[in-house]
Amino acid sequence: MKSIRRAFTLVEIMIVVLIIGILVAIAVPNFIRARESARARACVANLRQIDSAKEQYAMDNRLAQGATMPALSALCGSGTTTYIKGGSPACPSSGTYTVGNLGTDPTCSVGTGAAVPHVLP
Repeated sequence: MKSIRRAFTLVEIMIVVLIIGILVAIAVPNFIRARESARARACVANLRQIDSAKEQYAMDNRLAQGATMPALSALCGSGTTTYIKGGSPACPSSGTYTVGNLGTDPTCSVGTGAAVPHVLP
């Protein structure tokens, strides 16, 4: 009695590899888009925190609308002058923050140039 060897043919293996390749090609861009979206949301959260610290600083120092604000490092000072705890916030996409004058929104250097904008809504 002959024993029959059961094995996959080269064509079957190549079809499986092709299907896996197509699934990866579909999934990878979605993962990249999701990561950039998460970075943009974190950046917007940092911008809100900077805006809140800026408003608090203005109230404590009785500044009028349009007043020039100090640099971000001054809002992240030490002791009783700390408006942002835990150090200066950093953009996850390596952007830099600009505080701006009182009454204007803080900005990120990435801005609207990214796939997902880094601006306050």
